[in-house]
Formats: sequence, structure tokens, C-alpha cells
Amino acid sequence: MFILISKRQWIAALLCAVLMLGAGSAWLYRRMAEPVFFHPDSYSTGTLILDAGHGGEDGGAESADGQEESGLNLDIALRTEQLMGLFGVNTILTRREDISLHSEGAESLREKKKSDLKNRVELINGVGDGVLISIHQNKFPDKSLRGAQVFYADEESSLAFATAAQEILRAVLDDTNRRKAAKIPQTVYLMNHITCPGILVECGFLSNPGEAQLLKSDTYQKKIALSLCIAYLGYQETRG
Repeated sequence: MFILISKRQWIAALLCAVLMLGAGSAWLYRRMAEPVFFHPDSYSTGTLILDAGHGGEDGGAESADGQEESGLNLDIALRTEQLMGLFGVNTILTRREDISLHSEGAESLREKKKSDLKNRVELINGVGDGVLISIHQNKFPDKSLRGAQVFYADEESSLAFATAAQEILRAVLDDTNRRKAAKIPQTVYLMNHITCPGILVECGFLSNPGEAQLLKSDTYQKKIALSLCIAYLGYQETRG
């Protein structure tokens, strides 16, 4: 169901979102002052697909204190969905709880992961006029690495979306982050088998103790969710 909002309600929702941010508010205010920004009537068509990576037995990356990636991915996806509702955006989540999407008959963890990914791709590709945001967390042996990074598979449909999302995440989360949107490796099954525009967002490094604590905080998760929301709305604006 679509939520219809007036222009006044739309502006109020965006202002509330900016106030929620704290850091990054000035940047968003400057974007709001531009002659052309977001038109809420543009979002009554199309569907945003929010994919919370991993789930169930597959917890994904894990921080030093035992925080699994899968739970953080879901928290951020749910926050993003809630915020998108303020703009009348139709959303679908690949999962709403800590579960794997594997089919019956998959027994080993490897089989479950493979089946889970195939089922996610089938779900995503079955959505008409969909756009995907797949949410993940990073991990690396070097504990000093930090910062969000956005990946895309198809340059024609997704490079602009990925670049915008990277810019916004940098402005809102950490203006010292010099990472750029990058082409996803061919080994990432889901992103290389979807047929719709899409990005994969590594929100931060669970291997970095300081960033891992931020990723668990409500405020930081809200900032990530709002960044993804602004990036998606801007992308939809360019699609007409």
C-alpha cells in the first residue's frame, strides 16, 4: 500500500529526518536549497527492495565482541523501510527476521547459503520496476580499516546510484572516508545475477572495534538509513 503525503508533509518529514541526523545536517540543508530536489509524487511507482544480507545459521561477519553482521543488516533495513514510508515509497524486504531463505532439502551450511542466494535473486528479479539496496558489513584482518563503501554490478543502470550513495554516506557518517563506489567482484553471486538496478552497501568494518560500536548504535544506524533514503530518492528523481 502506498502512503500519500502532501508537499507540506513531505517537507516536514525531510526536516525531521535532517534533525535526526545531527552530523551531516548542513550538507543536506545545502542540497535542500537547490532549485530542484525531490518531488514526492515521483515515488508512487516502482519498488525499493531492501536486502538484509545473511541470516539464520549464516551470521556473516562477526565483531570481536560477537556481534553478527546479519542482525545489524536487518536492523538497518528495517530502519530504512520505516523512513521510506514517510515518502510513500513502496518497499519489499527479502527477510524480516533472523532466518535463511534456503529451500527445503538444503542440509549443509554451504547448501543453505547457495540456496538462499538463488532464492533471493528469484525474489528480487520477480519484482516489477524494482531497485535493490543490499545491506552488509565488512571485515578485514587489518583492524585499522574503516568506512562505508558502495558497490554496483551494472554501470549503465547503477553507477550513478552507487556514486550518489557513496557521496552521501561520506558526508553523513565520516567526511574523511575517501572510498569510492566500485564495481562488484564477479564472485558476488547475488549482485551479478539481478536484472534490476542495484547497489550493495558495506556499511562499515566490524573488524574495527570503534566502528563496530558505532554500527551497533541506534543513532548511527539511523544515519545510514537516512543516507540510503536520500540516495534512493535522488536516484528515482533522475529516472523521471
